[in-house]
Amino acid sequence: MPSIFTRIIDGEIPCHRVFEDAHVIAFLDIAPLSRGHVLVVPKEERERLHELSAESAEALGRALRTVAAAVVKATGCADYNVLQNNGAAAHQAVMHVHFHVIPKEPGGAGLGLKWNAGAAGAGAADLAKRIREAMAPG
Repeated sequence: MPSIFTRIIDGEIPCHRVFEDAHVIAFLDIAPLSRGHVLVVPKEERERLHELSAESAEALGRALRTVAAAVVKATGCADYNVLQNNGAAAHQAVMHVHFHVIPKEPGGAGLGLKWNAGAAGAGAADLAKRIREAMAPG
């Protein structure tokens, strides 16, 4: 069954569209954390960011910059968060890749965040090597 975002992309469900090109659509969130909260969604329906084609991922990057600049200008909020979750355990509610652009109003609405930072630890060098190797062609 298509995601709610695919149904929006296909015109089955209305939205307050703010941006669209061949690969991406962006629209106001129906349950915003702050005024101007926008969802930026690839038209390619994939659950997780790493599953997208390079073409869709590149288009998302370009659209995010454009949308974020417009949100800053339209809302007057200089500060904002860009949030993207992958998988239910990471708080993804709609299983279709999407980014949130969430303006942070001075002293007010926006994304609340508790950052539980840890230490890189003794295995950091080995982990970095494994990640580099995972990106190597072949």
